[in-house]
Amino acid sequence: MKNYILDINPIAFSVGPINVYWYGLAYMAGMVLGLFYALKIVEAKKENCNLLITKKNIDEIFIWIVFGIIFGARFGYVIFYNFDFYLNNPLLILSLWEGGMSFHGGALGVIIAIISYSKYHKIPILETGDVVCAVVPIGLFFGRIANFINGELWGKETNLSWGVIFPNAGINPRHPSQLYEASLEGLALFIILCALVFSNGLKKRGLISGTFLFFYSLSRILVENFREPDFHIGYIFLNITMGMILSLPFLIAGLILIFQSLKNEYS
Repeated sequence: MKNYILDINPIAFSVGPINVYWYGLAYMAGMVLGLFYALKIVEAKKENCNLLITKKNIDEIFIWIVFGIIFGARFGYVIFYNFDFYLNNPLLILSLWEGGMSFHGGALGVIIAIISYSKYHKIPILETGDVVCAVVPIGLFFGRIANFINGELWGKETNLSWGVIFPNAGINPRHPSQLYEASLEGLALFIILCALVFSNGLKKRGLISGTFLFFYSLSRILVENFREPDFHIGYIFLNITMGMILSLPFLIAGLILIFQSLKNEYS
């Protein structure tokens, strides 16, 4: 049985003394493609779904969201996963190219951006959230691929033929949990949300947002069973990880939004 040995340079290319990392390119690709897709959604469904949000709003809010993702994801990682280390090394908080981003922190940053922008421009918060959530899996897909290239957030040891030997993770093959997440949280969730969007799911405000939160959290909790917990945190208790705990409130919020959107439709 031959396993794959990960040997990918995290630096995509260099321009003089400047190194361009796959990690940064992945985030850029997710944001650019996400913006393009959001504009297409608004263009295609504005009249049919009675959307108040415009293409101009999408252009503007994506700037807010970019900052929400970057600051939220980074500070979420610092607070939830490695607080003591960064407390003693505060300058390293800005070393984004070395990895270390928390989805849950990024999600909170995006939620704050959506609420703030929507209130300021008098657009229904759930309408904005539905359009944004429909495109988030694109960024998640590229982000998890970047995690794989970086050789970080690897899975538990496995004897399966698709196990990967990661640098700095010992000589035994491990689950490529980053690719599991890219497939579930990225590709599969994108397809589910795309089907809802183009079957006029945007008419039911909150349905897309709720479906995203629920299926992302469910996928994350599932994959956490194959993913090696952060060595400096380990399991919180029994086989429960920090990722599972942080996902639970999002899962519950997703269910509430789904039921509320369906209730409003039939009330």
